[in-house]
Amino acid sequence: MTHPLFGKRLPLVAILRGLSEAEAEPVGQALFDAGFRFLEVPLNRPQALECIGALGAVAPPDAVIGGGTILSIADVDAVRAAGGSLMVAPNCNPAAIAHARRHGMLCIPGVATPTEAFAALDAGAQAIKAFPAETITPAGLKAWLSVLPSSTAVLPVGGIGPDSLVAWHAAGAAGYGIGSQLFTPGLRVEALATRAARFVEAWRSLA
Repeated sequence: MTHPLFGKRLPLVAILRGLSEAEAEPVGQALFDAGFRFLEVPLNRPQALECIGALGAVAPPDAVIGGGTILSIADVDAVRAAGGSLMVAPNCNPAAIAHARRHGMLCIPGVATPTEAFAALDAGAQAIKAFPAETITPAGLKAWLSVLPSSTAVLPVGGIGPDSLVAWHAAGAAGYGIGSQLFTPGLRVEALATRAARFVEAWRSLA
């Protein structure tokens, strides 16, 4: 069952690291056509802000687009100025989280321990990015969820592929952040569409 935070939308966040402005519209369209509604462009690559704007130009009304690797209040403001409404980070910066929430953004900061998870929730995070997922493992996530508030949505990020969704889902994952197993710079749109369809099929098979 999909977490209430995501409603009827697929709880799959496409991480478009290294996306170029020229690729943005066709890549976004392919992902939207496949059913993706959450798109993240990490800020630690060139043209990230321009890509957020370009993705917004082809986004359906229920899509949520924004930035990843958001490390500061200034980053939050830059993403907002580009038209983004999603704040994703690899870390827990309470000031950045609170600032993003004040401006109505969906906040999914990164944490690696339950202590960081509680700090992120206290700052206003609506969901938690378990990162890097490879070191946390499904067993670790299950232990986290035994102490976090029952409404907490946790999304593993790092090394997530279609075949790994089953184990994470069984551990209690509410969704997933998907990076290089979905998108890599220069990937043909047809190949992206095929990869996206595999992830969507894998998620729907869990329902």
